[in-house]
Amino acid sequence: MPIFTDAELDAYLDESLSSELMSQIEQALRDDESLRQRLTQVIERRDHGLHEVGAIWRRHRLSCPTREQLGSYLLQVLDEEHADYIAFHVETIGCRYCQSSLEDLKQRQEATEAAMGRRRRYFESSAGRLRKS
Repeated sequence: MPIFTDAELDAYLDESLSSELMSQIEQALRDDESLRQRLTQVIERRDHGLHEVGAIWRRHRLSCPTREQLGSYLLQVLDEEHADYIAFHVETIGCRYCQSSLEDLKQRQEATEAAMGRRRRYFESSAGRLRKS
């Protein structure tokens, strides 16, 4: 059975781990009483205000790009260094929050492009009819 660190348990509580690691911890929690006790200690430490800088950084997702920056990344208008950081953050680190936000932005972009296409087709078909009048 894998051994999980307190930092991983803390990230588990924040739901900021990959889905694979979240599943592993959930399964281990079902099977291991000592791990459940450690998780309880992590929760108590958080509730009592005993925080580490790293935990605060992760909890408030200070390394996550803003939604605007993710949108700019999607539009490919960021400078190379910033785009590389976002790619690393989303693809290598696997930040679920940013992956979700990026997916939402992609869906919105696709919906907008589809609406623009429909609008253009309506206009083109209407313009031809107006000229004949």
